[in-house]
Amino acid sequence: MSTIEASPEVGHDEHGHDHDHPPFLAHHFDTPEQQFDSGKLGIWLFLVTEVLFFSGMFCAYAIFRALRPEVFEGCSQFLNTKLGAINTGVLLFSSLTMAWAVRCSQLEQHKGLVGTLAATLSCAMIFLGVKAIEYSHKFGMGLLPAGLFFYDPSNPHPTEHPPYLAYICAPFALALAGVLIWLVVSAVSGNKFQFAIAKPLSVVCLCFFVGVGLGTVLESGEESADHIDVHADPNGLATAPVMEQAEKTMAAEAAPAIAASGAMVAVDETVLKILAKDPANVGVVSSQNALEQQTAAAGTSTVTGDGEILGAITTTEVDVMTPTTAGVFFSIYYCMTGIHAIHILAGIGVLVWLLVRAVRQDFNRQYFGPVDYVGLYWHLVDLIWIYLFPLLYLIR
Repeated sequence: MSTIEASPEVGHDEHGHDHDHPPFLAHHFDTPEQQFDSGKLGIWLFLVTEVLFFSGMFCAYAIFRALRPEVFEGCSQFLNTKLGAINTGVLLFSSLTMAWAVRCSQLEQHKGLVGTLAATLSCAMIFLGVKAIEYSHKFGMGLLPAGLFFYDPSNPHPTEHPPYLAYICAPFALALAGVLIWLVVSAVSGNKFQFAIAKPLSVVCLCFFVGVGLGTVLESGEESADHIDVHADPNGLATAPVMEQAEKTMAAEAAPAIAASGAMVAVDETVLKILAKDPANVGVVSSQNALEQQTAAAGTSTVTGDGEILGAITTTEVDVMTPTTAGVFFSIYYCMTGIHAIHILAGIGVLVWLLVRAVRQDFNRQYFGPVDYVGLYWHLVDLIWIYLFPLLYLIR
């Protein structure tokens, strides 16, 4: 029985792969379209898990807000709406540049792809810079989560506290220094590839401190305009000078009527006291005793028409700026915005990876999937902030 050894097919190597297999096409895919569709399905499944992850925090927000609306009304006034609005605009613009980057990768516009990716990274850095100012300002005031909350209405800006802003900015300062050194070394050594990567990255790192400067200007302006009155009230309610002047005017106009009514009440009380000295006047004595009890109770309690004491008046106004109330609000605030910031950092990491590959010109008309996948992730991160901004900053 003779055996014939089969020779390998023409156009295949020893592993059974086509010699004309594109380098960007993974070996377990037959066509670039199949590879792109598989990756698209995978990123959508990942985004669904991200939505489920954030939905838990949104549920916690909704439950706590429904149970303690006065806490949100008082604590939300400590959030700077100008900083939140600036970050919203920055992220919306970054979505535009990210979509533009996807289009550049499809058209093989390599320089445009590098530029739009760098613009998206710059917007992300500005967002983090503004957020660093917002966080450090609240840390210094003691507006921290429940276990660390130490806000004092009588001293809203303590002079002695750790330099929180310096701690937050230190990693970004080190990154900027490293990129600038890399830029100089690559320029001196004549390495064009590394220089082409370090040049946009140096601008990206500088944009973080642009965000810090922008946030500092807006935070100082907001503090001088609004925060002074808000901090004066432990419940977080502002007292306007116009309201104070109006109250003084109304008190001055009502003074004669109050004095006249007070004199009549004083005469009535004097007559009752004189008549009550005679035990024979049983009705007058009972009325005098009831009036004294009502006066004593009304000083500290809420009294109904039938004389039932409901509770102390001093307990009807609740100070929301306590660790058990405001601390819970800021716990939710830092949890939602902090995890969102972590997603921004993760997006920065993959965008830098895309930038390196864009400089290397890895993407073409048949292979632009990674840019599209990262773009979908970035749009989701922006969409989450679109919900966070009104829920935390605007609804009061």
